[in-house]
Amino acid sequence: MIPFRLIDEATEHGTTMRLYKRGIDYSIRVDKAGDLMNSRLHYSEDMLAELACKAIAGRKKPHMLVGGLGMGYTLAAVLANTTDCAQVTVSELMSAVVRWNREYLGILAGCPIEDERVHILEQDVGKVMKENKNGFDAIMLDVDNGPDGFTRDDNDALYGLRGLNNAYDALKPGGVLTVWSASKDQAFTQRMMKVGFKVDQKQVRSLSEKSGVQHTIWIGIRPG
Repeated sequence: MIPFRLIDEATEHGTTMRLYKRGIDYSIRVDKAGDLMNSRLHYSEDMLAELACKAIAGRKKPHMLVGGLGMGYTLAAVLANTTDCAQVTVSELMSAVVRWNREYLGILAGCPIEDERVHILEQDVGKVMKENKNGFDAIMLDVDNGPDGFTRDDNDALYGLRGLNNAYDALKPGGVLTVWSASKDQAFTQRMMKVGFKVDQKQVRSLSEKSGVQHTIWIGIRPG
């Protein structure tokens, strides 16, 4: 098998990320933890967006926040499942990820960051939520592999009670929060309920509807 070859690397906010390529496939890896994301495995990321868009389908001019650009698949799915009048803000802390989408990865998902509905912020999504009370109809979080990700200190600030309260307050009444995770986490479900969300949870595969490893998506509705 052809090995992956290193294309670029960057260290930001205490984390080293590396971009690899093999044929038409790309991989982003973090420090020694292995794959953070792979271009072949994005079905669950598509569903993260589709479930959020479905929950607010009746809103004509929704403002949506995507936390974590990744390889652009979640953003592309948002654009495909929302209105032409939507506004989509993408918050990505790692500037290298934004640059890699412009230079290498954009074509994989159809260059979604070039869509006129999209505004990119190179900021922490927790800060964006905190500064935008009642600002969004939908928030989609796919940051650091979910509540049990690689960098626990940062994750606790986003997926703990404080972060979930910020997400709740950043949503408009009736708005939806969807959260992607590589694994199940019953404690996270309880935290979502504690801050006031009406919570559903789905198991979604990584490659297609019926193949790939199982990932978890939470759907939390802020009551109207």
